[in-house]
Amino acid sequence: MEALFSIIIMISSILLVFVVFIQNPKGGGLSSDFGSAQQLGGVQKTNDFIDKATWSLAGIVAVLSIVLTLRMKSPETVVVDPAQTEQGQTQDGQPAGQQKPAQNPAK
Repeated sequence: MEALFSIIIMISSILLVFVVFIQNPKGGGLSSDFGSAQQLGGVQKTNDFIDKATWSLAGIVAVLSIVLTLRMKSPETVVVDPAQTEQGQTQDGQPAGQQKPAQNPAK
């Protein structure tokens, strides 16, 4: 399922780039190539279609990216006993560098 979402995101992203290239920020772009408004799918309809396509593709990329992020498995955490991992502790719990007093029974 994650692979399908990733493929859809990639295809939508590529299409979004092409749709944005078609647009012209000054109102020209593909819609200015249609000479008169008498044609089927005139200037206004072309602008509306390009605008809707841009927002739809951007929405698809955003929503599927969020869904894919939520579906990804987070790494499992390992709980470690901190008493066993404290630095500077010897096996008997004494701080490193301090030794137990030696018991000398020979005295």
